[in-house]
Amino acid sequence: MDNTFFKKFTPKEPKFFPLLKGIVEVMKNASDLMIEFIDKGTAENSEDFYNKIKTEERKGDALSNKIFDELNTTFITPFDREDIHHLATRMDDVTDFINSAAKRIFLYKPKQMPPGAKELAIIIKEGALTLEKAINELDILKKSRKRVSEYCAELHVLENKADDIFNQFLINLFENQHDSVELIKQKEIMYELEKATDTTESVGKIIKTIIVKYA
Repeated sequence: MDNTFFKKFTPKEPKFFPLLKGIVEVMKNASDLMIEFIDKGTAENSEDFYNKIKTEERKGDALSNKIFDELNTTFITPFDREDIHHLATRMDDVTDFINSAAKRIFLYKPKQMPPGAKELAIIIKEGALTLEKAINELDILKKSRKRVSEYCAELHVLENKADDIFNQFLINLFENQHDSVELIKQKEIMYELEKATDTTESVGKIIKTIIVKYA
């Protein structure tokens, strides 16, 4: 039975918005730690930095799981359950990639941080700040559609910048790095950071889908 009329007069649970904002906060914290790790990381303190980022990653997992549990027990949701779940999962994936990069730095202990790593980490942080703006306005989407769309466009621009940095890194790496072991170490670390920027943009695409459906 079509229950659209019923839904219009049924309160929608607002609890998902604070949980999504919590995941963004985790992304911001993890990206700040990664920037500091790249700036100040050494063989001696790499485990400490990794553990701090891992702690944030676990916080993100807990929030994502909480959203999944709430989706299973909530009658009326602000958006389609699949969209909320997809959004939370992809946001959490960003922190997963940051954690994966930190893990590789800790395990591989490269002789130096990959050139361009800090630039990518800063872009990840900028992406998290942009996502924060978008998530903060999801609960008033009908009024904020234009602004949220602009935030999604900003995420696309940031991802293009990250692609340029990563591509230039690869060119320089294969031209100048003659230590094959270091080449692999640096390439894998940068790959994880670049995946974090890709995933941030994909979150923007999910938000754009939600805009089309609901705004």
